[in-house]
Formats: sequence, C-alpha cells, structure tokens
Amino acid sequence: MVTQVFAEEELERLRGFPEIGRDELFRFFTLAPADVAFVDPGRGRGPADRLGLSVALCTLPWLGFVPDDVVAAPPAAVARLADQLGVDPGVLRTYGRRATTRTEHLRLVAQYRGWRLPTSLEFKEFDEFLLARALEHDSPTLLFRLACEYLISVRVIRPGPVIVLERVARARTEAQRETYDRLAHEFTERRCSGLDGLLVVDPEIGMTRLRWLTTGPVEASPAGVKAEVGKLEFLRGLGADALDLSVLPAERRRFLATVGRRLTAQALARRDPQRRYPILLTLLAQSAVDVLDEVVGLFDQAVTARESKAERTMVRFAVMVVMYDNSHHHRLEELMQVIRVTTDLTVPDIEEARAFYADYLGLDGEDMGLDWVTRFVVPNSGEHIQLVSRDATAPENPLLTVKVDDVDDAYAAARRRGYEVVYPLTTEPWGIRRFFVRAPDGTVLNIAQHRDP
Repeated sequence: MVTQVFAEEELERLRGFPEIGRDELFRFFTLAPADVAFVDPGRGRGPADRLGLSVALCTLPWLGFVPDDVVAAPPAAVARLADQLGVDPGVLRTYGRRATTRTEHLRLVAQYRGWRLPTSLEFKEFDEFLLARALEHDSPTLLFRLACEYLISVRVIRPGPVIVLERVARARTEAQRETYDRLAHEFTERRCSGLDGLLVVDPEIGMTRLRWLTTGPVEASPAGVKAEVGKLEFLRGLGADALDLSVLPAERRRFLATVGRRLTAQALARRDPQRRYPILLTLLAQSAVDVLDEVVGLFDQAVTARESKAERTMVRFAVMVVMYDNSHHHRLEELMQVIRVTTDLTVPDIEEARAFYADYLGLDGEDMGLDWVTRFVVPNSGEHIQLVSRDATAPENPLLTVKVDDVDDAYAAARRRGYEVVYPLTTEPWGIRRFFVRAPDGTVLNIAQHRDP
C-alpha cells in the first residue's frame, strides 16, 4: 500500500534533504548566541563536529527530522552555518563517520530544542490526529503532509516515511469503519434495498437512478423544471429530505458524495456494503439539496425569461401609448401612469402549485380571498408573481397585470388607438376595475385599478 502512494524514488527523497529556499535559509539556519554556545562549548569538539551538530540543530525544526546523511545538507545552508561558526564548509565531509556520533548529536539537539522521539503515547495521539483528519480528507499524500506538519507542531521527531504512510493507511481504513458505524442506524433493510436500487437500470427511464440523479438539466424550460421536480419527488420517497448526516464532518460528506458521482453503478456495486452504503447515503442526502437548488435556479431562469418577455411586451405597449399621433394631437401629459406590473403564470391547480411555490421555493403566499388566483412574494425583496388557474370572468388569462392610476382613461386610450379589447371595462365583485387588452404582438394584458369600498 505504501509503494502505491509514493514511488521508491520519492520515498528516498523523503528520507533526505530537499532543496531550500531563501526564506527557509534565513529562518532556520541562523544561529542565536545560545545556539553557538551549544555547538561550541569551548573544548572537546572539533570543526567537523561543530558544523555537523549545527546542521542537525537547524534541520530538526525545518524538516521535523534529521536525515542520516548530514553531509548531503544543502550547500547554501552549510556555507551559512560555517560562516557563522568561522570554520571551513569542507570539513563537513569528515563528519559522522561513526553512526554513534550522529545518534548522540541528535539526542543532544532534541534535548536542547525540546523535541522527543515518538513513544507509544505519542503514537497514540498521532493516530487519533490522523483518524480525525482522515474523516475529513481521503488523499494519502495530503494526509502524509498533514502528519508531518502535526509532528513538527508537537515537536516529535518524525519516524521514517514508510512508518508514517503505514499509519496513514491505517487511519484511512479506520475512517471508513468509523463512517459506517456512525451511520449504521440509517442502514435498515428497507433503506439498503432503496440504495441498492439506485444501481439497477430502471426500464421506465432507461438508465440507473444513480445516473439519472447525477445528470443535470439541459435547459431552463417547463420540461426541465418538471424533470427536476420528479427527482425531488423520488428523493422524498426515499426519505432523502429528512436525512441528518451531521454525525459526519462536512468534508467527509462532500468527499463521499463526490465519490458517488464519480464512480459508475457497476463500480459501486462491486464495493463491499461497509463502503458502498455510506457513499450512496451521502449522495442521496446531497442530491436532495442539489436538486432543490437546481429547481429553484431553473424556476428563477424560467420566470426571468418570462418576465423579460412580459417586460419587452410592456415596453413596446408603453412606447405605442406614449407615441402620439400628430394628426390627432394626443398630449403626452394625458397618458396613463403605470403603478406596478405583475407577472401572471397560468397553472392547472392553485392548491397543487401552492405546495410547490411555498414548500419547495420558500416564497410567502398572500391570501387574496379568491380560489382561482393567488400571489407569492419573495421574502425581504418584495418581488412577486401571481398564479392564475382560470380567470373567473374574463375569456382568457393575461400574461401580466398592469396597475394604473386611472383605468377609465387607459380604457378610453386603448379604444381610441384601436387596440383589441379582449375583456371590456368591468368593476369586479372583488374590488378591482379592469379590462383586458391585446398588445400588437398578441400578448394579453390585464389593465386594472383597485377601487376602495
């Protein structure tokens, strides 16, 4: 497993000195007066030992360990230390010919720096750290780097890279086991059957439900919205909207859901249940969130497109209204004043639509006291739309409602200009005086004015 993470050449590199940058050179290879006194006590230590000891002294906090081949230290670092000690950099070639010298110097450096070799207690704490990180990240190379950074932070001398990688591998395995154990209460027989069903081709859609769920919409159209709503209903049927996976770190949930999207149904089916079910469960929970976001986004795009069309129609209509005919000498100051424009969406069933717009999209409903029309408002912004099933009195539904300051003048102006009146000026029982007019492009507008009782 270790060789699958790093090639032998990379392992060998991890045992030795890397290249050093300018910042690291000055940060780690600058000796304080106390350091010089430690390296050169005044007697009993020759130039090679003083230089070799200073290399170990500066390398430990830099790398978290001291490579066996101290002589291979970066030449720039050796030269800098030699200059501070007043010795020839070349004497390092004769350093550490006896392994006991290097071992004793490492012990002295660790004692001076306040570092320690890992014992069973340090390894226990190290493993706990790795498990916590493995629950957040699954990349062995990232975990190896985090492990090295952790050991430096607690001043524990890093063991060989193979030992670290073995503990990383153990942590990843333990993280998989821990993930399953934390979610075990969710894996009922019914739930597992539903999860496995995601991997089977459904004749109704011609693909697996896994692929269906992870395939996004093609366009923002009514058909696209309907398809995504179908996914929401399917996910709700599996209880995805009620899943609480907070027992897992957010990073772990994202990782598992990503794996679920990346792997094929066949690859997931081949995995053992302890690994397969957590992946599918987190994918299910994340899909409930993602698909809802897609529905909201598609709906917003669809409404925006429809509002844009309505707005263009209204602009054209307004332009035709404000353009007066010189032959009739219409004055601009006699034109109507538009107070508000509202988009009207035709839906087959108000109550069924109410559940979607309120529950799914989170819009605030306004009770208008009528069973064929209702209004939904975006919280905080005040933007709104009206849903109409079948107008109570007019022969067809409008695309938008235009509130004006004087509906009678607007009606007279429309008649004067020869626009087609779809529904005549009428005072409705619910307190609105209105008429419907067809714009030149065929769009029907409801021109209305509220009449106080």
